[in-house]
Amino acid sequence: MSNFQQLHPAIQHHIVNALGWRELRPFQDDLIPSIVQGQHHIILAPTAGGKTEAALFPLLTRMANEDWSGLSVLYICPLRALLNNLHERVTQYTGFIGREAGVWHGDTKVSQKNQMLRDPPSVMLTTPESLEGILISPNKDHRAFLSGVQAIVIDEIHSFAGDDRGWHLLFVMNRIREVAGREMQRLGLSATVGNPEDLMKWLTVGCTGTQRIYLPEAAEASDHADVTLDYVGSISNAATVISRLQRGQKRLVFIDSRSKAEELGNELRELDVDAFVTHGSLSREQRLLSEKAFAERSNCVIVATGVLELGIDIGSLDKVIQIEAPNDVAGFLQRMGRTGRRDGTTRNCLFLATKLPSMARAAALIELWRSGYVEPALAPASPLHIAAQQMLALTLQSNGCPATDLIHHSEEIIAYSGIAAGQLSELLNWMIDEEIVFSDQGLISMGRAGDDEYGRRNFIDLVSVFCTPPLFTVRHGRQDVGYVDPLTFAQKREPPWYILLAGRSWKVNHIDWRRKVAYVEAAQASGRSRWYGLGPHLGFELCQSYKAILTQDFRRDWWSQRVVDQMLEMRMDHAWLKQDGSTLTLGDENRVEWWTFAGTQGNATLSAALQQTMAVDIKSDGLKISVDLSKSLDEVEHAIKTLRDINFHEVRPEISDRAVDGLKFSKCLPRDMANQVLEDRLRNAEVARTIATQSVSVVTGYSSAD
Repeated sequence: MSNFQQLHPAIQHHIVNALGWRELRPFQDDLIPSIVQGQHHIILAPTAGGKTEAALFPLLTRMANEDWSGLSVLYICPLRALLNNLHERVTQYTGFIGREAGVWHGDTKVSQKNQMLRDPPSVMLTTPESLEGILISPNKDHRAFLSGVQAIVIDEIHSFAGDDRGWHLLFVMNRIREVAGREMQRLGLSATVGNPEDLMKWLTVGCTGTQRIYLPEAAEASDHADVTLDYVGSISNAATVISRLQRGQKRLVFIDSRSKAEELGNELRELDVDAFVTHGSLSREQRLLSEKAFAERSNCVIVATGVLELGIDIGSLDKVIQIEAPNDVAGFLQRMGRTGRRDGTTRNCLFLATKLPSMARAAALIELWRSGYVEPALAPASPLHIAAQQMLALTLQSNGCPATDLIHHSEEIIAYSGIAAGQLSELLNWMIDEEIVFSDQGLISMGRAGDDEYGRRNFIDLVSVFCTPPLFTVRHGRQDVGYVDPLTFAQKREPPWYILLAGRSWKVNHIDWRRKVAYVEAAQASGRSRWYGLGPHLGFELCQSYKAILTQDFRRDWWSQRVVDQMLEMRMDHAWLKQDGSTLTLGDENRVEWWTFAGTQGNATLSAALQQTMAVDIKSDGLKISVDLSKSLDEVEHAIKTLRDINFHEVRPEISDRAVDGLKFSKCLPRDMANQVLEDRLRNAEVARTIATQSVSVVTGYSSAD
């Protein structure tokens, strides 16, 4: 019997007759037996490579052959838009065997959710936050609804595994396993990940079933992609280049700044380009309008932040353009993977840099990609705040939970996360003392302070593990356009303000400060919208590649002549940098600068270690560490040499109050635990040790500010 013949006969029939496929792709065919056998999987395949079908066709075969009933398969995605995009396709597939699919997320109507509770779909597309809401809602019988779950598919698994949503997802899956009373088959899908073995260990924490990692036979060769780097000097110049580029074709422009996305969209429209803007601070209606219009047209541009990095269908693309550079190779691969999907086309990406540092960073990123490097997806360290959130969630799910159960719940996940034994008891006692939870002879329920923070109207704050900053709603008539940071209105006390949002100019007529609503009308005068954001988090490998760009004499065929010229000048300006080891020199603003190229975490760790020996102001970014000039070059050099004897695992990077406030559920942690979470996440002892043991060149004839 062939692999294809192991699929349910109805699915075989519809693949050939309804979909019109002559055969499955080789990797889809190869996966059928192991998925039908119930094995856990990590499935890596190119973007738009058919991973959804590879997972669902065998699962639907199991569903039909084993007569699964009720809600049987959870299909989890990181974005609501991706769920909506998949719903029609998954509905078609479940229909092959006479089953149904439903979608449940924050935008799903209450009437539709109630219908699913009464008559559960066989496959439900959802998010971890929605599953949390189902588990803890007093109005939903989560046991009746979730007890039939047999398998969980996690799409774009790398986007979960690399942040706190991943820890939350693991805990939620474990709680559903307890409700169902069985180990559920777990399938993780991704196009870009550098550590599939670690990802499998993460996905299957606490599981005993057989595991399989599926890797493509050969990674997509970089020489099969058309990648070019150009330097344009400004957003305005970038708009001019884009307006003249590939007219008559569809172009997707990525830019990792909402403010710059709005600026670029406005510049393109002034050049008579059919341009749209989409990002996370637009209303859902505005995003859908932009994405739908873009999908239906042929000669147009859509300017997007990372919201379109994942596999949302916006039609066939001709060109991907990246303004500046993403922070990692994985993100670049996701973005470039939006192209080359039609027969006879190739993946492509044009980098347009508006600043010299971003030009060099783009060049460094391309070098890493061409070497075959992809960043590992690593779960953040010490998720104590997520453990606190789970304690609160369990008290609601169980309508009161014994303290011992809270402490020992999900022990495999806790142990895997590195949280020390005894810390949960300490944490629970602190939460009791702070009245976040209430203890009645060992039975824990929500306390007064916890109810004020996460009960009633603030319920949504408990189901989501990421912070959403306080934003002003921008409203035109009865329609919400989007949301802006209060910084937008910081420079004037009275209207009118002019802002950019959804690629258009608006005049602010009135601000309701109490309700945080700005009422606007369309305008011609250009304005500006602002959002608070953190600087880029740069990895060690990318920064080392950046260093090679500045210190080595080479040029690439994919550099434009403008890049070649600017790179020559940039290398001359950094001629004082040493290729081997690190470099210590005088910088601007009366500071000594230690150029380590250690990345954000590595330099934060080295800075904290230096701070222990030098009582001066020290700052750092991904490339360098700067020390107040009250210390001489000789003194800083001596302090650096003493770092060779430091145990960097014990170094505690400095944590600001603002950083603690930005940690979701930090109010559920004592300050020392909140600091520990952030310190452990900012520390990179291995990189710090590598840099500390390198030679240090002291350059006195140059200033890095020259």
